[in-house]
Amino acid sequence: MKLLYLAHDLDDAAIWRRVQMLEAAGAEVVIAGFKRLPGAPQRPAEILGWTQDGKLAARALSVARAYPQIRRRVRALVSDGVDVILSRNLEMLALGRHARAAFADKPALVYELLDIHRIMLGQGTASRALRRIERRLLAETDLIVTSSEAFESQYLEPYQHNTVPVHLVENKPFLPESLIPQGARLAPVTQGQITIGWFGILRCRWSLETLDGLTRRNPGRYRVVISGRPSLDVIPDFHAVIEANDALEFRGSYAWPDDLPEIYGACDLAWLLDRFDPGGNSDWLLPNRLYEGGLFGAPPIGLSHTQIGRRMAREGIGLQVSAPEISAVEDALAPIGPKELEALRSALAARERASWLASAADGAAMLTALRAPIQSHAA
Repeated sequence: MKLLYLAHDLDDAAIWRRVQMLEAAGAEVVIAGFKRLPGAPQRPAEILGWTQDGKLAARALSVARAYPQIRRRVRALVSDGVDVILSRNLEMLALGRHARAAFADKPALVYELLDIHRIMLGQGTASRALRRIERRLLAETDLIVTSSEAFESQYLEPYQHNTVPVHLVENKPFLPESLIPQGARLAPVTQGQITIGWFGILRCRWSLETLDGLTRRNPGRYRVVISGRPSLDVIPDFHAVIEANDALEFRGSYAWPDDLPEIYGACDLAWLLDRFDPGGNSDWLLPNRLYEGGLFGAPPIGLSHTQIGRRMAREGIGLQVSAPEISAVEDALAPIGPKELEALRSALAARERASWLASAADGAAMLTALRAPIQSHAA
C-alpha cells in the first residue's frame, strides 16, 4: 500500500510515530506538510509552507496559499499515484480532498482526527461555518481515524451526525525493543519528597499555576520536573514562573523516543490533568503521556470525570483528582507516602505491556482499516 500523509506540523513527533507504525506494518509512506520550527524535518518530506502554534488565521492563510499548488506538488511527489491520502487535522483534510483529483485512480481519503479545537464546539458564526466545511468534507471521506472513543461519542455523533466509518488507534508509542524497560523502580526519586513530571506540549496555564501553587503551599513536599515544548503564545510568562520557584525545574525539549526512559525515570507520578480546553478536547483525549508513563513506570494523576480518569479507573491505576481545583489536587496527594507510592507503582507495573505499547498487530489493524475503502472503490 502506498500512502500520502498530509501533516499539519512536521515538527510534531506524533507525525513521525504514525509514519513509523505504518511503515513497520508494510506501508510505503510519502510525507508532505507544514513546518513550525527552524531546521530540517526528521526525514525527507515535502514542505508545503510555514505555520505557527495557535495562530489559526495564519494557519488558514498558509493552507490557502498551498491550496492552488497542491495537485501539482503531490503529482510531482508521487507521479505513479497513491492508494490512500491520510490527512491529519481539518485543514489537511481540505488539502487532501483537493489533492485527490491529481490522481486518475481516485485514492481513499482518510481523516485523522486526534484533537478537536475549541472553535469547532462554539455556536458563533465562525464555529458554525467551520463545522459546515468539515461536514461537507466528511461527505467525501472514506474513513476517520481517532485516538479516543470520546471523540466519536462526544463530537462526531452529536455535532456532525457522522456516518463515516471510524477506526480507533490509541496514542500508544511504537518503540524499539532496546528502549522498553525490563523492570520498575518502586521507591521515590528523592526520599521524603514526591516528584511530579509534566511532559509533552505544555499549553495548559491552569496546570502551570496549579503546580506552582502546590509546591508553594507545601514547601519541600513536592518537586516538579517539566520537559517538552511550551506554548508561549498561551503561557507567555512560562519561563518567568519557573524561574521564580525553585521547586519547578524546566529541562527543555526532549528527543522522542530516546529520552523517554530518562524523563519518566526522573519522576514518581506523571501529571495528566489538562484544562486547556475544559468541557471539550481536554476532557475527551487520551494523551501520549498516559501510555508513555504507563510503559515507563510513572503512575498518572488524572481528573476523574474525564476520559483519562475513566481509563485510569478501568485499568486500576493512578490517582484520581475529583475537581480541577488546587485543593482537590492536595486532597488526592495528601495520603501518599513511600508505601502508597510503592503500591501505585506496583499496580502500574502489573498491567500488561500491551496496554501501553503499540504492536505490529496494531499497525496491521490500521492498514486493514485503510484497505477497506480501497477495496470498496475497486468493487
